[in-house]
Amino acid sequence: MSAPVLTAVAWPYANGPRHIGHVSGFGVPSDVFSRYMRMSGHRVLMVSGTDEHGTPISVQADKEGMTTRELADKYNRVIAEDLQGLGLSYDLFTRTTTGNHYKVVQDLFLALWRNGYVQVKTQMGAISPSTGRTLPDRYIEGTCPICGYDGARGDQCDNCGNQLDPIDLKNPRSRINGETPKFVETEHLFLDLPAFAETMGSWLSTKTEWRPNVLKFSQNLLGDMRPRAITRDLDWGVPVPLDGWRDAPMKRFYVWFDAVIGYLSASVEWARRTGDADAWKEFWTDPAQGYYFMGKDNIVFHSLIWPSLLLGHNGAGDRVAPGGEPGAFGTLNLPTEVVSSEFLTMSGSKFSTSRGTVIYVRDFLKQFGPDTLRYFISVAGPENQDTDFTWDEFVRRTNFELANEWGNLVNRSVSMAHKNVGAVPRPTAPTAADEQLKALARAAFDTVGDNLRRSRFKLAASEAMRVVGAANKYLSDEEPWKRKDDLERRDTILHTALQVVSDANTLLTPFLPHSAQKVHELLGGKGVWAAQPELREVDDLDEPSRRYPILTGDYADETARWESVDIEVGRPLDKPAPLFAKLDAELGETGPDWAPIEK
Repeated sequence: MSAPVLTAVAWPYANGPRHIGHVSGFGVPSDVFSRYMRMSGHRVLMVSGTDEHGTPISVQADKEGMTTRELADKYNRVIAEDLQGLGLSYDLFTRTTTGNHYKVVQDLFLALWRNGYVQVKTQMGAISPSTGRTLPDRYIEGTCPICGYDGARGDQCDNCGNQLDPIDLKNPRSRINGETPKFVETEHLFLDLPAFAETMGSWLSTKTEWRPNVLKFSQNLLGDMRPRAITRDLDWGVPVPLDGWRDAPMKRFYVWFDAVIGYLSASVEWARRTGDADAWKEFWTDPAQGYYFMGKDNIVFHSLIWPSLLLGHNGAGDRVAPGGEPGAFGTLNLPTEVVSSEFLTMSGSKFSTSRGTVIYVRDFLKQFGPDTLRYFISVAGPENQDTDFTWDEFVRRTNFELANEWGNLVNRSVSMAHKNVGAVPRPTAPTAADEQLKALARAAFDTVGDNLRRSRFKLAASEAMRVVGAANKYLSDEEPWKRKDDLERRDTILHTALQVVSDANTLLTPFLPHSAQKVHELLGGKGVWAAQPELREVDDLDEPSRRYPILTGDYADETARWESVDIEVGRPLDKPAPLFAKLDAELGETGPDWAPIEK
């Protein structure tokens, strides 16, 4: 039996709609991986949701004239709808403002507290002089005291990777209004990160299969692990379940702390909604494997801080208080792999709503549909290095690879078989050329599958498209349209082409699930080939008066399997419609009217 797989997907922040730079990091890679894992026989639990706490939510709510709750509700729905449109096959996409999430966060915290991994300390906190509101670390910028980078944030310098505190910055300024923050003394709870450094170092040394950028970045930060605050002076967040703290109106868990625990809370919520409250355990204990997907700005939280929280809950850090033991959730698995992507940029700049360099997912889907974006991210996205998105490259990939290569292969294979036979033809006396092409397609299941298993999406997609290219060449060489005097040979060629179309469709299904369903039907297939997520309205499990949308789906009944299946001779075929529409070449020079290229 294949090991269960947890796909833990970074939580998009609910202060606005998501752009294609976001989904290139957390969205498409995680879904391609999950779809492959399901097709290859693994039980998969893919979870995430909207991250809805912290000052940025309050700031945006003020801008839009809403309460924080109203703003979180608004963008939770917008984001869920966009991710559904993209075809991300979540078992549960939820949110961090649920009663279930609050309880799981508090239970995990109490295990850390009892095991001696939380300290009470006083520090200098940043306050906005004009509003009196706490400024979160990430909303303070200045010059890094270590490397001199002028765009360092109050929690971390993206240039040198070191952990920082806002008061460490030179010339600190608020990202909200540019004012100089005021620092006041305040008491907070701190996670004792140094108490995990030795164990974390040993654990990371075993992760030789991780992407080099993730492993090196994480190992470089081990020596700088300092106690890190897990509370903030806020009124919007998860309350602290300790005497003297739980009723404090301006003490809440810091958003980063509760957000990473969301992977566990979403798994628990999913289990409760299935009617088996313990079902989550299958995905959090041996022999289950856990893969975490995010952009590179979130590596430290997933490769160092979240594993430290898990170790602390398990009572398994470098040191533990007397009587320390696993908390309410038992002994939890640490990540199998942290799969981080680099940044998708636009004209050399990181996608940024504030700077206007942004292409929203919703706008993109409305004009171009989901599979063209999924394919572009898979074959040309920021898998191992920052990658610039250009309309010219998007048009080229869509026209020459999806329309001319894959779409053309499907269209002419099915069209000729429909026109000449009306069904899948019967082959007779296959030649070496026929067998060679079919063998190439069958062998690709191992090659493409191995790359997908290791999150090498570019290589996997390229290998799948290599089969498509070989099939197009085969048809051009064999010329079935000229075999009017040898119908047996014509039918054998068409059968071979249709078989390879079927195999290539399977190979491309994780990348192109929407068009894969169409190809399945063009080949006479029935039922759901590649299942899509559903948006459902549900009651909060612990606060029934609250309702919210979730993404979920019934993926167990889809028929796609990671194997070559012989096509059925005689299966009726209809005349196909084009799989992908070619884009106007001018689009590559101008961009669409909602995201024009600046000359």
